[in-house]
This record gives sequence, structure tokens and C-alpha cells, in this order.
Amino acid sequence: MKNSVVLITGGTSGIGRACALEFGRAGARVVITGRDAAKLAATAAELAAAGIEHRTVQGDVGILADADRAVADTVAAFGRLDVLLNNAGLSMRAKFTDVDVKVIEQLMQTNFFGTVYVTKAALPHLLASKGTVVGMSSIAGFRGLPGRTGYSASKFAMNGFLEALRTELLPEGVNVLTAAPGFTASNIRHTALLANGQTQNDTPRNEGKMMTSEEVAQHLRRAVEGRRRSLVLTGEGKLVVFLNKWLPGLMDKMVLNNFRKEEGDL
Repeated sequence: MKNSVVLITGGTSGIGRACALEFGRAGARVVITGRDAAKLAATAAELAAAGIEHRTVQGDVGILADADRAVADTVAAFGRLDVLLNNAGLSMRAKFTDVDVKVIEQLMQTNFFGTVYVTKAALPHLLASKGTVVGMSSIAGFRGLPGRTGYSASKFAMNGFLEALRTELLPEGVNVLTAAPGFTASNIRHTALLANGQTQNDTPRNEGKMMTSEEVAQHLRRAVEGRRRSLVLTGEGKLVVFLNKWLPGLMDKMVLNNFRKEEGDL
């Protein structure tokens, strides 16, 4: 990663923040995006304290102009782009019968179209550097999860987009990595949207038993350096992907029983 330029969307908390520090400590120059100016400043201070050369871009990657500006500012600052990490994302927790469809539209706009917008703007520079596109997907992109219809849909869409893009770019030398961290201790469940679009502000799961964001960042850096095509993390995540492929009927029942344990049974 020495002297590489890495653009991380949603880089102010959770996995994005951990990746900014991990890639930066490995020698990369880092650009992070985020909607919250205060969180951007706080993360920038951490990067500066670690001696990491960096820039910040305030904006919402679900807005095309902001996505274009994130890439333009990165290249203006450092003259190149080697790794794009599409990490910005939203989750949800509501039954489809109850949810406002605007919540699902919002998730698709950030999780899927945000990835499409930034990748489109970044692609000429990644072609020049023969770099890497990373999509931060989820186990929910391999197995639909109850209470997360919009989230699962957005991640399935991301996976299909990245698989098609990987195939297109094989002759061009650009790597495309789809990463599914599994259940990770991060803020995504705290900021998950409820049926009415308000944030959950809490988590229904035991975060203490999950893989940390810092562990995910280490795995992700190694996957980028190794130019891997996919990364599925945690034993639970790998088991879900495997069983869903070979025993989908059983997985329907197992997943439903697991999520019924959450507060406010589905």
C-alpha cells in the first residue's frame, strides 16, 4: 500500500474509519467521505495523529454531484487513485408490511447507486493505475434477511453489479473485490432506519461477541493487497453463505428463528 491513494466512502465511523487508519498505517494516502462535518473532522484528527497523509470530502455519495466531487478532489489532491472502497451504507429494521417504501428507496440510493456513482467517476483513474474497486457488501447480499428487505435488496444489487463489472474489467487489469464482513461491531445497526424512516439508535444484537471493525479492516487490507475477488468473514457468515446455497429451505427456517430472538419479534 506504500504511497497508494485510497478513497473510502463513509469513512467517519465503523469499518470505514477503521479502514482509513489501517490502510494509512500501511503507507497509503487516504481520502474519506462523510455527510457529517463534525465526524469528518474527528476522524481527520485521528488520521493526523497517526501521521497519515489524508484529505476529507463532505458529501453524500447517493447524490451524483457529491460522488463525482469525491473522486475529483481525490485526484486533484494526490494525482491518482489506486483503491476505491465503497463503504458508505445504511441499514434498516422493519417488516415489509410496515415499512414506508421511501425507506427502501433511501437504502437503494445510498448502498447501490452510491456505489455505482463513485465507481463510475473513479473508473478512468483506476484503469490508469490498474487498481482495485471494493464493494462493502454483506451476508445480506447472499441471503435475504427478514426485517431487512431493503438492505438485502441493495446488497444483492451491489453484488450483481460488482460481479458484472469484474468480468468486464478482466482484460483491463482492474481488480474488483466483493467483501462481506458478516456481523461486525460497528454503528450500522445504531443508525439503521425503522419503518417510518427514523433511526433505530440502538442495536438488537450483542455487539460484544462480534468481529471488530479493526479486525475487518485488517482482513480487507490483506484482501486488497492480494487482489482477491471475494472476502466472506466470520464463521457464522461463511456458514450462512454455504448452507444457503445447498440447503435453502432449512436456512429459511433457521434465519427466521434467529431473527425472532431480536427485541420485537418479526
